[in-house]
Amino acid sequence: MTWADKIFANTLFISDLEESKAFYSTVFEKAPVYEDENSVVYKFGDLLINLLRRSEAPSLIAPAQVASPESGSAFQLTIQVDDVDKQSLRIQELGFSLINGPIDRPWGVRTALFADPDGHLWELAQ
Repeated sequence: MTWADKIFANTLFISDLEESKAFYSTVFEKAPVYEDENSVVYKFGDLLINLLRRSEAPSLIAPAQVASPESGSAFQLTIQVDDVDKQSLRIQELGFSLINGPIDRPWGVRTALFADPDGHLWELAQ
């Protein structure tokens, strides 16, 4: 494996650790694989999603700036599911809103988009 063959982890900066933990545990039906007073980590296959308190982010990325949730999204994370419609309905039944979809995309994939409490975009893809 070369250095660029595998992404190991993504860190998302969050405002409220407990709210994010509840969202990720509920929506994705996962238990954390690690947590401390500033972060909680979930495993998606071989990828770790690290939710880090926004207040701790500057020490990790300085001199780069931490973007505010109001500045808009610069990326989305996509998770593959067997049934986009079923998972979309489940997310809505949990009380969360879809941003778009389910929709059949021109490239042959059915998708739906929603956001976590800090505005990080998640796409379901079938």
